[in-house]
Amino acid sequence: MKKLAPVIVAALLIACSDSEKKENNATSNAAAFTTEGKKVIVYTTADSTDYRLAVTDTLEFAEKGQPVESEVIVFVDPAKTFQTYFGTGAALTDASAETFYKLPKDKQQEVLTAFFDKEKGIGYTVARTNINSCDFSSDMYTYVADNDKELKTFNIEHDKKYKIPFIKEAMKASGDKLRLFASPWSPPAWMKDNNDMLHGGKLKPDYYSSWAMYYTKFIKEYEKDGVPVWGISVQNEPMATQRWESCIYTAQEETDFLKNYLGPTMEKEGLKDKKIIVWDHNRDLIYQRAQTYFNDPEAAKYAWGIGFHWYEDWSGGTPMYENLRRVYEAFPDKHIFFTEGCAESFNATRYKAWVLGEEYGRSMINDYNNGMVGFTDWNIILDETGGPNHVQNFCFAPVHGDTKTGQLIYTNAYYYIGHFSKFIQPGAKRIAATASRSQLLTTAFRNEDGKTVVIVMNQGNSKTTYFLWINGKAAQTEALPHSISTLIF
Repeated sequence: MKKLAPVIVAALLIACSDSEKKENNATSNAAAFTTEGKKVIVYTTADSTDYRLAVTDTLEFAEKGQPVESEVIVFVDPAKTFQTYFGTGAALTDASAETFYKLPKDKQQEVLTAFFDKEKGIGYTVARTNINSCDFSSDMYTYVADNDKELKTFNIEHDKKYKIPFIKEAMKASGDKLRLFASPWSPPAWMKDNNDMLHGGKLKPDYYSSWAMYYTKFIKEYEKDGVPVWGISVQNEPMATQRWESCIYTAQEETDFLKNYLGPTMEKEGLKDKKIIVWDHNRDLIYQRAQTYFNDPEAAKYAWGIGFHWYEDWSGGTPMYENLRRVYEAFPDKHIFFTEGCAESFNATRYKAWVLGEEYGRSMINDYNNGMVGFTDWNIILDETGGPNHVQNFCFAPVHGDTKTGQLIYTNAYYYIGHFSKFIQPGAKRIAATASRSQLLTTAFRNEDGKTVVIVMNQGNSKTTYFLWINGKAAQTEALPHSISTLIF
């Protein structure tokens, strides 16, 4: 099969819904579920092949009955439903916007189609952006003059050059289905005890009210300029002292700021409908943070959910997926949302490294199976240096735009993410799915239109023949070495 163009021509797209209600182990219309007469379309991306979100098989169910122990099986149980899927997307940072506008017009359109078009691309429905500068900005900036505690000078002129026009283009390309949330990396330096936007430091108590108002100013100015804002997170990585923009909050400090300042200020300013995400950092401390926020009823009432990143695994061990499950079990009414992750240590010789995509596939499957509702990649696109970045913290993105040649470079991470974002639609319910061999990872969802989406990732070096088994009926197919497949019926 020939390799498809980077902008995928797709089939079997499923209608979107804005449903966010989270339910645990509810039985829906499972009694009516049948595999009778259903064909399964298989889309595959595989190492050492030309397959990139390519249709590779069409299957039919047949009577199977009791599986044999020697067989490899992916079991799916549509009767057991879990969290509601929110969406997939990426961050539209200063760096992404600047890279975008350095590309030729036809490549700009290709980027928009590749990420946001539901038929020709992978259908992103979520976006994140930064409040004030972050590491992936070309310069340090805020929206106010120094020592303006009353925020009289607040303006977003800086963002109107690249970032806001890019966000508007993305929203238009998504059919206005994109839900944008914004995160601060640091308050202005003069609001902090270290008088520095970089290197950690803390927000001074004297500026709690001003900083809470700052979020509302940001939202209102963006919306005045035609950019709807779905929500905010309180602080990006509140336990990380970085050489770039950063600010530290203990769990109790963030809880107190949320319940005494940010939450009430959002309500007072008529922004009660905007969602607030807490934590926005790694899986390692997520339970302790969740326990602190959500056991405080005054703070919990303002929090839509808890955000997390995947950077906790510094030692090369196993990522702490089960920490999410503990939060999901203890606080089932709160949403667990992946707000950032990327492959670090950029090197252009590694564009084709297969591990780039596998890191996404492995994390997304495990995190969904442990209660995650949605996934936000870090920079949607970066340049040929892995930037721009004002502190030399260069990283990978799923797509890189070479601003010297005008060409786009698609890493396999783009396709791995697409196996989820293209086929699972907002409002879908996760359903039970397990594999009988450890080389296969799997998760499954049922869209609101009744389509079932099963994702199977083969981490192994060998081709694995397996059965997709549902209630005594099965369809046989194979997982190529180092591949990911989406099966739809």
